[in-house]
Amino acid sequence: MRRILICAAVAAASWLAPLGARTPMAQGVAVAESPANETARVIVKYRAESPLLRKQALSVAGQQTLQAAGLGQRVGVALESGRGLSERSHVVIGHGLTSKQLAVRIAAQGDVEYAVADERKHIVEVPNDSFYAPTTAPTRGPAVGQWYLKPPPPAGSASSAWGSTAPAAINAEQAWDVTKGSASIVVAVLDTGVRFDHPDLQGGNVLPGYDMISPDSGNAFTTANDGDGRDSDASDPGDFVTTAEATSSCGRSSSSWHGTQTLALIGAATNNGVGMASVGHGGVRVMPVRVLGKCGGYDSDIQAGMRWAAGLPVPGVPDNTTPARVINMSLGGGVACEQSYIDTIGQVNAAGTVVVASAGNSAGHAVSSPASCAGVIAVAAVRHVGTKVGFSDIGSQIAISAPGGNCVNDTGPCLYPILTASNSGTTTPVAGPPGAIYTDGVNSSLGTSFSSPLVAGAAALMLSVQPALTPAQVKAKLQSSARPFPTTGGTAGIPFCAAPTGVDQLECYCTTSTCGAGMLDVAAAVQAVNGVQASIALTTTTPTANQAIALNSNSVLNPGQSIVSYSWTILNAGTTGATITGAKDGASVVVTPTAAGAFVIELATTDNKGFFSSTTLFVTVVGPPVTPASTTPAATSGGGGGGALGVGWLLLLLGAVVSLALTAARPRSAAAGLSAAARDASRR
Repeated sequence: MRRILICAAVAAASWLAPLGARTPMAQGVAVAESPANETARVIVKYRAESPLLRKQALSVAGQQTLQAAGLGQRVGVALESGRGLSERSHVVIGHGLTSKQLAVRIAAQGDVEYAVADERKHIVEVPNDSFYAPTTAPTRGPAVGQWYLKPPPPAGSASSAWGSTAPAAINAEQAWDVTKGSASIVVAVLDTGVRFDHPDLQGGNVLPGYDMISPDSGNAFTTANDGDGRDSDASDPGDFVTTAEATSSCGRSSSSWHGTQTLALIGAATNNGVGMASVGHGGVRVMPVRVLGKCGGYDSDIQAGMRWAAGLPVPGVPDNTTPARVINMSLGGGVACEQSYIDTIGQVNAAGTVVVASAGNSAGHAVSSPASCAGVIAVAAVRHVGTKVGFSDIGSQIAISAPGGNCVNDTGPCLYPILTASNSGTTTPVAGPPGAIYTDGVNSSLGTSFSSPLVAGAAALMLSVQPALTPAQVKAKLQSSARPFPTTGGTAGIPFCAAPTGVDQLECYCTTSTCGAGMLDVAAAVQAVNGVQASIALTTTTPTANQAIALNSNSVLNPGQSIVSYSWTILNAGTTGATITGAKDGASVVVTPTAAGAFVIELATTDNKGFFSSTTLFVTVVGPPVTPASTTPAATSGGGGGGALGVGWLLLLLGAVVSLALTAARPRSAAAGLSAAARDASRR
């Protein structure tokens, strides 16, 4: 029995120990003093070979509890396990130090892939200043209605044939002539949840969704407003904060109904004689994923929501049977894109899901996370005339801009807000028709929070037409179809927008380096994918000079369409001397280069509906294989030319070398005997 206990202790010690000497002792990491009541939350992802991942006969929660305990033994902090994100990542919770301090300790472990502070993200909205949202008015407005969905006026005209006077309007109406959305396309809205009882969300296209908020001990609001943690109820119970709950970083506030507002812009029932229209026209399906509650939401819950929405597994949560092709996140906080977001977004994109996020509303400062992450379509906000609206953040990460609402006037009702669905409750929701309201000129919706869902809705319409598009292709088509930013029409004397420097930038003329490729044009984006999408596949593994290189068309077609013509062209042969061998008008082509370098080839396609699309491919060519000199006639003949040694000479030299080596290796006695024999022979 004693031997069994000793063996168990040794096994436990080896399980808890770091991976060899390459893991520094956590106690050697210098950290600042922290209040004893500080609660730390960290997202940790273990490496695949970590001993902490050894399978035990336990539930997922039990496994994570054991992992947290083992990790805590190493870093000298008692750790609890929070919610899981994936098979190798979950939240750990400690006390007496900050989240960033704990992350530093854990990241020092050699079998930890990354450890980052589990921070809060917040609803992206503007301050309650009268300039942004006037509170007194003779009428509620806005007189222009849903101005942002209409066609913009033609250049040089005061208004369009549809009555719009806003150059930044996104032209959804003409996109609806092509598609009113497909039920096979799902848009997940990661936000505060939704009010399912709103009459404009009764079109049958609103899916149940999921609630990802974790009521663990590291959550400042352990009841998460609804008291039941992660479950299938994505309804919004209200995100109000009472005076007693308020902190220095989270003040007293009424409920925002933010999730209902953003989701309705994408999926409200349209052409039903009630309320508002939506970009998705009620044809695409929308799915609320609740990740924000009181004072926002933790990164871990947001990332779990992203994974679940895209159809990826989340520990302890049933799989999503209706994976989203688009995710909208009108939330943000901080600037840096943490490794956990990089990891999650990469997996979500790889699953084929487009991620759209709002830039942030800190008045022209750097783009907030997760919009700042690669793989995200970051959206800035423009005023109705197309200039950057004062609250919108900007930067090189922005992909495109869309209306975010603006008031123009300092008094009276806001003239150009974003009208959308909401609830009248100040804390808990008001049920039924009395509670179902719309934001307006007095109760205004303003912010990049509302620019982002307009782009997400556009992406959903594009995928409705062309479901095979990748996230990268959706982004590229949105950008290439965008309308140019105006350089006139703004407030007198405003400058051009500049890269963020830490100083507020209010209204300014957008540039492609600060506000993205241009202003969203939904109709142009849908038309850009309403036909064949040319694409080239290089089927030769290693393109080599003097060898045939095969290229095929793997162009994408919409249902019921076919390609009626192909045209291949070498745009730039570079140093390769590349030429097309054979026909240039088929689905495949052969190119033969004569030297190393690179060439550019173009494929132009036309489908049976007359849609034209072209693309190019840059192909790198390596040099031809070197022929060994020994196989040439001069080398094998042993005669003339270049001083090369023939095979015969090489064999003779090799024999001489071997003979010398054998002589040097003979024993001393044998050498002495040979010398004596030689002396005897000399006497004869």
